[in-house]
Amino acid sequence: MDLGLKDRVYVVTGATRGLGFAAARELTADGAKVVLTGRDAKRAADAAAELGPDALGVAADNSDPQAAARLVATAKERFGRFDGILISVGGPPPGGALDTTDAQWAAAFESVFLGAVRLARTAAAELGEGGAIGFVLSGSVHEPIPGLTVSNGLRPGLAGFAKSLSVELGPRGIRVVGLLPARIDTDRVRELDALSGDADAARAANESRIPLRRYGTAQEFGRTAAFLLSPAASYLTGVMLPVDGGSRHGF
Repeated sequence: MDLGLKDRVYVVTGATRGLGFAAARELTADGAKVVLTGRDAKRAADAAAELGPDALGVAADNSDPQAAARLVATAKERFGRFDGILISVGGPPPGGALDTTDAQWAAAFESVFLGAVRLARTAAAELGEGGAIGFVLSGSVHEPIPGLTVSNGLRPGLAGFAKSLSVELGPRGIRVVGLLPARIDTDRVRELDALSGDADAARAANESRIPLRRYGTAQEFGRTAAFLLSPAASYLTGVMLPVDGGSRHGF
């Protein structure tokens, strides 16, 4: 299938590794151009270099109020247009409901929630018909994940914002979608498995509860993200798509 991505231009945040990088890789592999971001300038430049001339790495922090406008402007200056954004944010630190401090909540809110809202609002103001805004969220949108209280609190709220945004932007032909990854084989998930004290045992237990009996690959997630952002998905908006091997119990 031709996804219609050739020469389209996207911003992908949090894309120096993991799910964001996987999405950027699949977008460029299908002909798109990408401005990818990370907090560290060298890592962003290295990630872009790995993807080739159709990628540009920019240092940016989602919590920076100036970042959104700068990234959209960079996309237009470097590649001549702007067609969409995938807002990927590193997961907040693990912790329980009773031992997470106000400072930790505030920091996570700025980067995970408010930063994502700013990026989406700025993108919406610059996009035309056929544009797309994607959010990388989590399976915690539907089911809380033990030990990830901050994520459990913030991700469902972002899903609600995304759904509201999709209703407002629909008449302009701009789509808004969310991706809900579960156990994808990334550094982040390996770190979470290691918190149990026995990463291999944790992975085996998790895989036993996944209908497909394995973790997903970053490439599988990236392909799904590229499709949802592409013109091939032109009648999908307001959806929160689990990318989880069937882990979600509801339907």
